[in-house]
Amino acid sequence: MHDIKAIRENPDAFDAAMARRGLSGVSSELLALDADRRAKIAAAEEAKAEQNKASKLVGAAKAKGDEAEFERLRALVADKKAEIARLNDEAKEEDARLTEMLMSLPNVMYDDVPDGADEDDNVEIHRWGTPRSFDFTPKEHYELAGVIDGMDFESGAKLAGARFVVLKGAVARIHRALAQFMLDTHVDSHGLTEAITPVMVREEMMYGTGQLPKFGEDSYQTTNGWWLIPTAEVTLTNLVNGEVVDEADLPFRYAAHTQCFRSEAGSAGRDTAGMLRQHQFEKVEMVSIVHPDESEAEHARMTEQAQNILEALDLPYRTVKLCSGDQGFGMKRTHDLEVWLPGQDKYREISSVSTAGDYQARRMNARFKPKDGGKPEFVHTLNGSGLAVGRTLIAVLENGQNEDGSVTLPDALSRYLGGKLTLTADGQLA
Repeated sequence: MHDIKAIRENPDAFDAAMARRGLSGVSSELLALDADRRAKIAAAEEAKAEQNKASKLVGAAKAKGDEAEFERLRALVADKKAEIARLNDEAKEEDARLTEMLMSLPNVMYDDVPDGADEDDNVEIHRWGTPRSFDFTPKEHYELAGVIDGMDFESGAKLAGARFVVLKGAVARIHRALAQFMLDTHVDSHGLTEAITPVMVREEMMYGTGQLPKFGEDSYQTTNGWWLIPTAEVTLTNLVNGEVVDEADLPFRYAAHTQCFRSEAGSAGRDTAGMLRQHQFEKVEMVSIVHPDESEAEHARMTEQAQNILEALDLPYRTVKLCSGDQGFGMKRTHDLEVWLPGQDKYREISSVSTAGDYQARRMNARFKPKDGGKPEFVHTLNGSGLAVGRTLIAVLENGQNEDGSVTLPDALSRYLGGKLTLTADGQLA
């Protein structure tokens, strides 16, 4: 959400920022509504002063026996009372409209976000590992002999429809091992606090992190009004919703492993084969809530934490800075980590690490109390996948595949798999 005071003070700068998002002339409509709202508030205050003045004179007129003046003043008090109520109601309605408009506008991007139209204009900023050379044609994850029985799309479709899967046996265990490895790394090596959060939230929580009002069609809502979370960003960030925390307690750094639910609206026909794009999936999410002065360093830190997971699993990847046309609605800057998938012969997104600045904090009214006792200020919020578990499973299977359909698993998973680091061609761990 944006600060209307800042827009008032520099509308040209705000319009220039929105123009990078493909929006033009935004400030004029906002400021016209804001001016009308403020004028009604001022008029209500003026009418209140007139009402108070007339109220004081009513008694004097009555004492003097001036019945005509008494009736005039009493009528004036009643008229002013009705006028105040009307003006306040109109101002309240316009305030709600203004808030809705401000919530429907994307975040202002940082200046270092490159201009561009789509993902083809993203800028690579880091690369690690060399894609393996195969002496056979590598397959996609769902085609591997050792995977076929353990990745049951037919049962998933029978139970829930398209884009659901049932993982079984060794494949399910590898998936679980990956999630445990990610969490342990974030807690033990990166110093994050593990959290277990609900996967259903109240509507205001979705507003807080920016999924609503614009992107309701991308998520699922229950019949009694709860929303299924598309990511634990929603729950972890909203832990400070409506709070004023002490500056000394910052930063808060969390990690959570949750089920996530996305309708994938608008993605018909994309990645329909395999489990790359599912309606229900698991993710280990990182969220940081920090002092504004620490926000830039925290973005670099979180990006490195996600990269550490991929490096520990010996998965080649690259990190790109998203361009303006590919930048998420609520974020000021995003780094995407793209892992190498030999079955597709390309890099595919496996993590997005983003900084929102104070955009989400304003929506949530999440602030901190400065050490010097000054006025509370908004915190900064950041989030990132650390990592998407299903996509990491895909990467591990494809990068470790052998010609016979077996898979050699990363050493980092040894302690979670009882030392068994081969998925055999018949789907067993050995």
